[in-house]
Amino acid sequence: MTLPPISLPPQALRAGQVALGLGLIVLLWHLADGAQAVRMLAGATPGWLAAALAALTVQTVLSAMRWRLTAAQFGIPLKPGHAVREYYLSQIVNQSLPGGVIGDAGRAMRARQAAGLLASGQAVAFERLAGQVALGLLFAAAVAGTLAVPGGFDWPGWLLAPVLLALAGAGGGTLVLALAGARLPGRLGRAVAEPGRAFVRATWSPGIRGRQAGMSLGTALCNVAAFACCAAAIGVTLPPATALALVPPILFTMLAPVTVSGWGLREGAAVALLPLTGATASEGLAASVAFGLAVLAAALPGIVSAGVATRAAAIRP
Repeated sequence: MTLPPISLPPQALRAGQVALGLGLIVLLWHLADGAQAVRMLAGATPGWLAAALAALTVQTVLSAMRWRLTAAQFGIPLKPGHAVREYYLSQIVNQSLPGGVIGDAGRAMRARQAAGLLASGQAVAFERLAGQVALGLLFAAAVAGTLAVPGGFDWPGWLLAPVLLALAGAGGGTLVLALAGARLPGRLGRAVAEPGRAFVRATWSPGIRGRQAGMSLGTALCNVAAFACCAAAIGVTLPPATALALVPPILFTMLAPVTVSGWGLREGAAVALLPLTGATASEGLAASVAFGLAVLAAALPGIVSAGVATRAAAIRP
């Protein structure tokens, strides 16, 4: 007898994501002296927090322009102002709801008129993927640099091995997918090869690759800089090499769609990794919470974008 698959309603999944995030925060509160972290947040330096907001604002604009450039390769014209408003709207939705991609899905839906939902969806997905690839490459370069040049950040053995394994797995998996995936027969081969070719065409074609690389590197650096500024706001100085080596793994935890906007997972990674720089667990927790609040504050213009979109929908015939 075959049992039917268990399917949970979306409300239950979202409740589980919220509960998991809250549970992790409560656990970290006890493990990392949450009361001390709150005192650090209360005394955070406003100038450093303002610098973090500025970096995140630049990151949003660069991401919107990268989406505009990517969408153009699919025949989807986007005006700069419209792209920025849509990006802010998707950010505020992603920050408010579990999963972290609902806002991006809405952005793809609203841009589908010019070339269809598949093209608009690929434009959104490829733009986000390009940013993650850039952050991963920046991380890999930082790891290589810290290993090649002594006197900077010293990797502990317990962390270096999994980091190198993860980088090797990501690089090797990508290479295998690119070389072997396209040789698979039939529908499976097309399912692997066609999105890969579309991604390369949309992000690495002659004439756009320089702009794509520049904007993607810029967004990655802005995210790392924003976290470093939040750490500085509560008294933790991260030298550039250290920030480039430790912040990307903290940010990558936000991609796991198991909590709301990475809350709990990001703080856990910060509590585990920032003490490698001499910081306390409380400082790691405070820095990560400050970054999360800065990300939320930087997305607040999306509320205005939501109002504009609502009025536009109301007057549309």
